[in-house]
Amino acid sequence: EKILTRSAEQRSDLISGVYEGGLKVWECTYDLLELIEKEGQTFTGKTVLDLGCGAGLLGILALKRGARQVYFQDYNSTVIEQLTVSNVILNLGAEEEEEDDEEDGDDDDEDEVSQHPLVAKCRFFSGDWSTFLDLLIKEDKLPKFDTILTSETIYNTAYYPVFHETLEKLLAPDGLVYLATKSHYFGVGGGLHLFETFVQQKGVFSLDPLWNGDKGLQRHVVVLRFKL
Repeated sequence: EKILTRSAEQRSDLISGVYEGGLKVWECTYDLLELIEKEGQTFTGKTVLDLGCGAGLLGILALKRGARQVYFQDYNSTVIEQLTVSNVILNLGAEEEEEDDEEDGDDDDEDEVSQHPLVAKCRFFSGDWSTFLDLLIKEDKLPKFDTILTSETIYNTAYYPVFHETLEKLLAPDGLVYLATKSHYFGVGGGLHLFETFVQQKGVFSLDPLWNGDKGLQRHVVVLRFKL
């Protein structure tokens, strides 16, 4: 895809419709990770979707907190193949080493690490949200997610309809969507306030604040759930 070259040439962290920033860990991802840690939240027995996963940090934490299965989705196949999968394997492999006092530290056998029981709980997808949704709809049974974790995915208002549709069709009836975002994305146009208005107009989800940052660009973590 040569996305690194094109991004560098345009001096941009994303190129709409070509590269959506998956090789960078965006600030709000850390906000959501820290909130999950602070609250001591677990995902025991839950099916989790890391939507717009990038490096997969949110999904990795869900795995380590007991998730039954985690789906990782990113726009670019390069991101999934060269970053997400490797990061999942390395993080879970490192965890295995820490737990095993007899581990000799030799990581040459990647196949052995990839057989980590938590890796077997993962599925990886690349493509836009419409393509991702179509793939899942074609499966024998459409998966429903107890938890959807997503960060910095509402920066472009043009993507709101398909993003909302993806959440609506994939979230379990009692499920929760945790969204980390900035108030406004300069130069792109999206942000929390515009997305909140969009959600209200749709009338499908309620949206409630969980955390608000007070340093630099305003950052937030919110939760969405189906309206009763």
